[in-house]
Amino acid sequence: MSGGPGRSIRGVTLPATEVRPEDLELHRRELTGYCYRMLGSAFEADDAVQETMVRAWRAGDDFEGRSSLRSWLYRIATNVCLDMLRGTQRRARPMDLGPAGSADSFQGLTRAEHAWVTPVADGRVLDGQDDPAEVAASRDSVRLAFVAALQHLPARQRAVLILREVLRWRATEVAELLGTTVASVNSALQRARTTLAARDLSRSDPLDAAQRALLAAYVDAFERYDVSRLVTLLHEDVVMSMPPYDFWLQGPGQVADWLLGTGSGCRGSRLVATAANGCAAFGSYRVDPAGGHVPWALQVLEVSGGRITGYHHFLDTERLFPAFGLPSRL
Repeated sequence: MSGGPGRSIRGVTLPATEVRPEDLELHRRELTGYCYRMLGSAFEADDAVQETMVRAWRAGDDFEGRSSLRSWLYRIATNVCLDMLRGTQRRARPMDLGPAGSADSFQGLTRAEHAWVTPVADGRVLDGQDDPAEVAASRDSVRLAFVAALQHLPARQRAVLILREVLRWRATEVAELLGTTVASVNSALQRARTTLAARDLSRSDPLDAAQRALLAAYVDAFERYDVSRLVTLLHEDVVMSMPPYDFWLQGPGQVADWLLGTGSGCRGSRLVATAANGCAAFGSYRVDPAGGHVPWALQVLEVSGGRITGYHHFLDTERLFPAFGLPSRL
């Protein structure tokens, strides 16, 4: 099993080891999902997983097989995430930072990238599963609201809750990973559950025929810029956000006023479908005066009760569009 000298993981040249790169790569997707839930950023999750792979490669000779390779990698990934979370600001959504604004109160104030929970492509963190219940649970575990709620937990509580509630590890396994006792794990889990119980973690509708019809109606209305039709697809309590702007709106009326006012530059836009955080998502492209369409925002739509409840626009297209495999222009 010894690797050849000078082999590398994504450009990092490292010495030979007993752990093969292909063995490590088999776990990249699930580790990315774990680190994303811990850190609230797809880009930081990628960095954390890369560091995990590098540490695992370098320590390969020390891996004696007393635990599974998967458990060993999770231990390394947890330590990497805990290191990254020391002294960092908690990531959040605009709705977590202040009251809703109005369409005519927009001032263009922004916060730095590290302030926000950012979206992640489903293909980076979710495995293909056959059981509908497992599919729904996996999707809910990466929803923006759930990931944002996790950021309210101390880092070790966060790790305990994800490992126990999302990944279904046994308390004994988590205790061994964290170097603590089962009693300590159970106590941390109970405190984490109490914290999350106070937050709105309503689930999204399954991606069925009704939701597909709703999304098709949304695409048609948005691309025709039929705002009157679009707002009929919104829940009465819909929230709209636009990170990095420190601003959000609530209610179909406010969304309509925005789209017909400050947001009217979206008229004539085109949408390209993708998937983010267990939800339908679209790359939104605005009209380019020079011809064609250019990236404007990654839209993430949350759906519940047959209506759109979350209408989130992430404007960091320079990084998000390549990460989602979206074209650089239309």
